[in-house]
Amino acid sequence: MRSDVMKLGLEKAPHRSLFKAMGYLTAELDRPIIGVANSANELIPGHIHLDRIARAVKDGVRMAGGTPMEFSTIGICDGIAMNHTGMKYSLASRELIADSVETMAMAYPFDGLVLIPNCDKIIPGMLMAAARLNIPAIMVSGGPMLPGRFEGQDLTLISMFEGVGQVVSGEISEDRLNRMEDAACPGCGSCAGMYTANSMNCLTEALGLGLPGNGTILAVQAARVRLAKEAGMKIMELVERDIKPGQILTEEAFRNAISVDMAIGASTNTVLHLPAIAAEVGVKLDLNLFNEISKRTPHLCHLNPAGPHYLHDLNEAGGIPALMGELFRHGVIRDGLTVTGRTVYESISEVRVLSPEVIRPVDNPYHAEGGISILFGNLAPDGAVVKQSAVSPDMLVHRGPARVFDSEEEAVAAITGGKIKDEDVIVIRYEGPKGGPGMREMLTPTSVVSGMNLKVALITDGRFSGGTRGAAIGHISPEASVGGPIAVLKNGDEIIIDIPRNKLEVNVYDGEIEERLRQWSPPEPKVKHGYLGRYAQLVGPASQGAVFNKVASF
Repeated sequence: MRSDVMKLGLEKAPHRSLFKAMGYLTAELDRPIIGVANSANELIPGHIHLDRIARAVKDGVRMAGGTPMEFSTIGICDGIAMNHTGMKYSLASRELIADSVETMAMAYPFDGLVLIPNCDKIIPGMLMAAARLNIPAIMVSGGPMLPGRFEGQDLTLISMFEGVGQVVSGEISEDRLNRMEDAACPGCGSCAGMYTANSMNCLTEALGLGLPGNGTILAVQAARVRLAKEAGMKIMELVERDIKPGQILTEEAFRNAISVDMAIGASTNTVLHLPAIAAEVGVKLDLNLFNEISKRTPHLCHLNPAGPHYLHDLNEAGGIPALMGELFRHGVIRDGLTVTGRTVYESISEVRVLSPEVIRPVDNPYHAEGGISILFGNLAPDGAVVKQSAVSPDMLVHRGPARVFDSEEEAVAAITGGKIKDEDVIVIRYEGPKGGPGMREMLTPTSVVSGMNLKVALITDGRFSGGTRGAAIGHISPEASVGGPIAVLKNGDEIIIDIPRNKLEVNVYDGEIEERLRQWSPPEPKVKHGYLGRYAQLVGPASQGAVFNKVASF
């Protein structure tokens, strides 16, 4: 066993004595040691209940003959971190989480790992660690939140962000917004809707590292606790059979995940996280692959915020396995090993779609193409990302004058101050991985725009929440701080958006762009100290997953 190096033999008597100081029996130390990475805290609604999930996991491990040992990781709630300095740390925390799990699993050579995340960056951070360590591992999330109810209507966190814009425009009163905030988020779980957390928890199933139901069983259901126990038991089987993430996370698995991504209309943040996870196992996911798969994968699930359905609806319809079965019949799902111990084909052959409105058949999709599109052009030579399934048909092709802002705060002040007009293209730059630093989500400006019913587009080298809807284009690469063309846009430049043709351009001659760039000089870094300062120096482009640049080998 891998754990023998810290517990077996005469010279490990001191080590065993330290374990016994914590109450472990010799019989417990003789069993496989399973690390349980629990990201519970009292700061994230999606994580407030993870101690119960961890207890269930540990019960499962013990029932199957192992000894669980729990440790913690950090976690950030993107909603609470939104629109202030805290959001600069959200994406950056992904690398810290991956590094901390790696550190614990190397300092304590576990025989297997159970990873317990639930929200935005914790999920990909733990998946990156599992891929990097390549020891038997399984992930079980805390599950999605129920939508709230207010005066007979469903509410979610996005309702609150959009409500701010509705107050500004005079559509609702501040008192009504205050009453809504008591109802919008009714309890524990990752925020209701196909936002980043729920997107990544669903894609964990598609990748093969989560059991069926990982992304869709509600946080408040007993089935979630049972799933956690099953994950604890299953890790013992994976250890016994020596099934590792490297055998599961193949190129075919990532293609499956992208196909599911397109079919469910997932968050644009998946275009950051899937390449980052893939890089840990040496699989390169070119942005063109997302377009290739999007073109041949229909959009089958219309989930909040773009559509009327929620995660519990998807779960009742058969969940991700049923969706993958429908996609398999369309020819876009490939076989491979999963943490169930069975292949993808074996797993999906047993399920069927129980609601053809929630999971539509491939011959009657919501949209003929997938939910995400990658745009290229002289404004985004290395790519930009849009959730096309959440864009109204009249904004799929748009031309408008640029309204340029060098920070999110400047843009929000202009929007709420009534300085933005219909047809404008709001440009928010110097918010990329390096320039932000941290590539902040732009949920506040997009939600305020939606709440004020403005017919505008928004483009940025930052990123968006999975809750964003509308003509919101992010991840523009190269970013402004490294001299991408977005750095030299001027107010009034005509921006050309053509999502069906995957185009994002500025109506300026290439020679003019080059001349502007020759006269441009990079601004001073916004943050020079602490972790965020180091992050800005180390992080790579969004087009490659915003992972740390590789350290030179010696």
